[in-house]
Amino acid sequence: MKLKYFSTAALGVFSIAILYSSRLQAQVVQPGTQTNGSQSNNIITAVPFLLITPDARTGSMGEAAVAVQPDVNAMGNNPSKLAFLEMPYGFSASYSPWLKNLVPDINLAYISGFYKLNDQSAIGGSLRYFSLGQIQLTDINKNDLGIYSPSEFSFDATYSKRFGNEFSLGTTGRFIYSNLTSGQFSAGQQTKAGKAFAVDVSAYYRKQTVMFNKDAIISAGANFSNIGTKLGYVDGVQKQFLPTNMKIGGASTFIIDDYNQFTFALDFNKLMVPTQPIRDSNGDIISGRDPNRSIPAGIFGSFSDAPGGFSEELKEVSIAVGAEYWYNQQFAMRAGYFYEAPEKGDRRYLTLGAGLKYNIFNIDFAYLLADPQKSPLANTLRFSLIFNFGDNK
Repeated sequence: MKLKYFSTAALGVFSIAILYSSRLQAQVVQPGTQTNGSQSNNIITAVPFLLITPDARTGSMGEAAVAVQPDVNAMGNNPSKLAFLEMPYGFSASYSPWLKNLVPDINLAYISGFYKLNDQSAIGGSLRYFSLGQIQLTDINKNDLGIYSPSEFSFDATYSKRFGNEFSLGTTGRFIYSNLTSGQFSAGQQTKAGKAFAVDVSAYYRKQTVMFNKDAIISAGANFSNIGTKLGYVDGVQKQFLPTNMKIGGASTFIIDDYNQFTFALDFNKLMVPTQPIRDSNGDIISGRDPNRSIPAGIFGSFSDAPGGFSEELKEVSIAVGAEYWYNQQFAMRAGYFYEAPEKGDRRYLTLGAGLKYNIFNIDFAYLLADPQKSPLANTLRFSLIFNFGDNK
């Protein structure tokens, strides 16, 4: 695909790296769509592909998953849930064509696996690979720089431990690699692949109870992800924050009888990175706070730095709701809805999906339903294949 098409789908940082300027890096929000599907807004981060939900089960429940019953893909939404898995080990593979309404060759691949060390603890690992297809690179003067296949990936390692029968904690270490520029020179400087390290900290609570005269499981979860170093593509230029994200939520599972089970989930998400301020024609801040600050200051200040005050801070919280029905623990139907404020990315869509469990295999499918004229994520498909091995504990 040509660069003019790619520019609507690629991250703003990519444009900055190619069309390098220190003023652009610090002050301008690039137009178009970010790689996680959000429209450009006044929250800028590097590598937004880390915010893409990789697995089909979560994708079909409106991306509400931080507190739902765990599976092998728990590393993608709440790593602490691995300690509650009943099988001794397993792995999963997921694939999704991405932003296909804009370009035909972007895709996300994800593999993950876990191993139970004992009844109380588990380890896991995952690889997330994001391919942006083939593009024709050009510089600011539209000189041909050749054909290139940009890509990004992250590798995770997780440890999760259960404390008693109802609570667990988890931590994840993550290496991030973003190669978007093929080492091209821009404004006399050579671009390079961006590298960063990050951690996730998560918690999960689950309790068996009785609700509405039915056996039930209530659960709550929290995941603080992508807490790490900044990432850049040009030396000497202000680096960008990683998409540090807070996800908290709850879920209730109702066991109607031996064959029927329902789950309802609700999640809240907020990016813990600086909100870009409002500037005058000279670049001076007239409302908001300077985003060029330390990582701890950026994270803690993200709850009070929006130029529009508290009302704008509330708009930075996205909401995900989801439902899941299992029949005989073999066939599942799922649905959900995701809402993001129009000023903060404008992702709003319904999701549908299904799952089939046979022996040691789980096959999951998800479909994203949105207006093709308004959402680049419309008609997105996700597929996951899960393998669980060993005796159920």
